[in-house]
Amino acid sequence: MAINKNHEFEELNGVKCAIVEKNVSAERVAFLKQLLEYNKYAVVVVASPPPKVVASPTKPVATTEATTESESQPQPEPIPQPQPPETFTVGVTDVTFNPTNAIFGRLLKTPQGHVVTLSYWQQKEAESHDEVPYYEAG
Repeated sequence: MAINKNHEFEELNGVKCAIVEKNVSAERVAFLKQLLEYNKYAVVVVASPPPKVVASPTKPVATTEATTESESQPQPEPIPQPQPPETFTVGVTDVTFNPTNAIFGRLLKTPQGHVVTLSYWQQKEAESHDEVPYYEAG
């Protein structure tokens, strides 16, 4: 059981893992896997289960003459549901890993040798620029 929402872990492919992110795209998986493996974490990726679909309620059938007339009319075909996008769950085998602590604790490095910033982690910036923490700024 997780200590809090920011430190989740579960079993992925039979291995106890700390969850990095859930329901991520294949592009995001490639980014995270490359970054985490560079930082010497063993990464486990599994397909996320599809979202649960609630069946639409059916109308009760009445036993009157009106239903016999409506039964002779063709019923409209049900609208096919669009396929949900394929998403993945990313985890690392080090159950002490916490993404929030790793980013704000400046524990992760990019392949270029820079510290991973929040903007880089969220893929808002293509390169991570070492920022001086607020508590060290003069």
